[in-house]
Amino acid sequence: MSKSKNALRQHFIAPWKKGDTTAPSTDEAFLPLAKWIATVSDASDEDTSDDGYYDGDGTPEKVVNSVTMGYSFEGSYDNEDPAQKMIADMRTKVGDDRKVWFKVISAAGDETWTGVAVVSEIVAGDGDATEWEAFKATVTYIKNPTITKSTTPAA
Repeated sequence: MSKSKNALRQHFIAPWKKGDTTAPSTDEAFLPLAKWIATVSDASDEDTSDDGYYDGDGTPEKVVNSVTMGYSFEGSYDNEDPAQKMIADMRTKVGDDRKVWFKVISAAGDETWTGVAVVSEIVAGDGDATEWEAFKATVTYIKNPTITKSTTPAA
């Protein structure tokens, strides 16, 4: 496996409505979350416990109970960018109104992760007077996403 630039990994969101169980079938339905985004960080979280058992020597072993996959985004806010605008419009929303379809294509182009996600920690317009308005958001899948393997990875 070769190294890939982070910028080759693609992130998209699409509107989600209560009851939606199938992701949009067209690429046009997904909005790229990329313009003016300078940093994307892994925001995944693991819930773990340390358990010891009588069939061992009592030494605790780390057990992963659950994993939540997600990414946080930081950059400059552009109110004309459809993906950023969609997220900014969620600032006062709660519950299901914070859900989106979230699609990530790996930097190598060989895997796509798609599923319903929650948008949190939204900042759309923030910072010092001399700076561009800040944009921040975290997008976290509500359950493990569907992983699709590509037979034709990106070049």
